[in-house]
Amino acid sequence: MFAGSKRLAIALVASTVFTAPALAVDDALIAAAKKEGQVTWYTTQIVNQFVAPTAQYFEKKYGIKVNYVRAETSQVLLRIINEARAGKVQADILDGTGMAGLVKEGLVEKWLPESVKRLPKEYFDPNGYWTATNLYVRVAGYNTNLVKRGTEPKSYDELLDPKWKGKMAWSVSPSPTAVPGFVGVILSEYGQEKGIDYLKKLAKQEVAPLNVSARQVVDMLMAGEYSIGIHVNNSHVQISKQQGAPVEWMRMQPAIAFFSVMGVTKNSPHPNAGKLLAEFLISTEGQKLYADADYLPVAPEVQPRDPEMRPDGKEWRVHYLMPDEVEEKSAAWLKIYADIFR
Repeated sequence: MFAGSKRLAIALVASTVFTAPALAVDDALIAAAKKEGQVTWYTTQIVNQFVAPTAQYFEKKYGIKVNYVRAETSQVLLRIINEARAGKVQADILDGTGMAGLVKEGLVEKWLPESVKRLPKEYFDPNGYWTATNLYVRVAGYNTNLVKRGTEPKSYDELLDPKWKGKMAWSVSPSPTAVPGFVGVILSEYGQEKGIDYLKKLAKQEVAPLNVSARQVVDMLMAGEYSIGIHVNNSHVQISKQQGAPVEWMRMQPAIAFFSVMGVTKNSPHPNAGKLLAEFLISTEGQKLYADADYLPVAPEVQPRDPEMRPDGKEWRVHYLMPDEVEEKSAAWLKIYADIFR
């Protein structure tokens, strides 16, 4: 496991018993945000499941209009860089699985919400640029009409069974949490030599490369286009399952976990409203909205709606990919993927 993984596992286990007092937002920040009247949020979260209801909740609470733009992490980062270079910063706050590149470009405000004080220290940047909001746990999912329960693969090695050849798919979008992240965890779990060997064997399984989001891979599973989706979010599968879709997720060992982190953009048009939205998202109140949407909150005092979805670090191991590491190594991981699978 990566450095810090044990501490993170302990923190997640502790979340079942930890209760934190509510931290009040500064009245001056609220007043300044209300004066600005609106906030623009560049987000990677699913709109109908989380972004839209959260925006409505925030608007009702503070009377501040929320404008949101949804895209994949790589698109969000590129858009912010391009707008900043053109001297037209639009976003006040952003979230995604990466932030290091924007920090290096000087496009993220060095500021953390007051509420992070009650979080485990692994959940926010020690340099003060980002805060984790929720956890993505990547597993494999399957269509229950095409795969009989009990026959689904339960480990990465079982994905190599010839019976799954040509029946699996995954996202190969440029996001570092797509195939690059999978490659990184396999190399760390198996070691470089054995990991490369495993990936070469997986390539022979003819996994369909889809240039779509992980959420869309689940949609294709629901439609019966593939039997198994590799490296999908268990939260996405869980949401669809509860709506009656024929999908289920598998507790792969280890699970692959990423943080979605948020930051406040530098020189934004509504800096106080951006900070207020950040405070809200990491507050107990905001974290409950993540849980209500079947996302995995990071607040220790807020349980996921289904506690089984969050790895306990014991019976269900988890391999964390931290934001800075993802950005630092994803190019190398992507090259390995391209060399082996294309």
